[in-house]
Amino acid sequence: MDILWQYQFRIILLGDSTVGKSSLLKRFSDGIYSDVADPTVGVDFYARSMDIEPGVKIKLQLWDTAGQERFRSITTSYYRNSVGGLLVFDLTNRKTFEHVREWHKEVSEHILPHHMVYILIGHKSDLNKDRKVTRDEAEQLAGALGIRYVETSAKCNSNVDRAFELLTRDIYELMKMGEIVTRDGWDGVKSGLTAKVLYPADEEEELARASAEKGCHC
Repeated sequence: MDILWQYQFRIILLGDSTVGKSSLLKRFSDGIYSDVADPTVGVDFYARSMDIEPGVKIKLQLWDTAGQERFRSITTSYYRNSVGGLLVFDLTNRKTFEHVREWHKEVSEHILPHHMVYILIGHKSDLNKDRKVTRDEAEQLAGALGIRYVETSAKCNSNVDRAFELLTRDIYELMKMGEIVTRDGWDGVKSGLTAKVLYPADEEEELARASAEKGCHC
């Protein structure tokens, strides 16, 4: 039986072939890593649940897209139904970094009038001696796109969970602010059987104080 969840977020991984998208997902969802990985054909699916705060479990539906051009017509159909995207490049391959803007532009155009929450991932940080992209360059690109930047290594299990957690929290906070809502016919965010009524952080504090005062019989 599946564990009850309050919300389901559909997350998609984007980037050129061989940047390590599948390795990231296998490390995050199954806790495993292999030096040998077959190229993704079309789209692969993974899942994992995450406790984002007490009483709130988020089920992440994770889609691994093929980076090759010949599969682009297949993968683009998944853009519109995703709420979050990891833009992944290989720190040891500069061309994959230079293609990030193209991926961001392509996805953003396909999902109009809606928007996606992104995070930029510099992958294979364990290969520091072979690095072709500096942290400053990557952070400047992330700043220009208005998104976070995290460096990860599936091989060393460095920052993998953190990257997915940051993206999940950003989506959840936007839901609290009402900037992301569930919609009929859209699979980006779905409510579970025990969905929580969301309030912005300041309203939650006021509600908590009011509840405490109401229950006090000093």
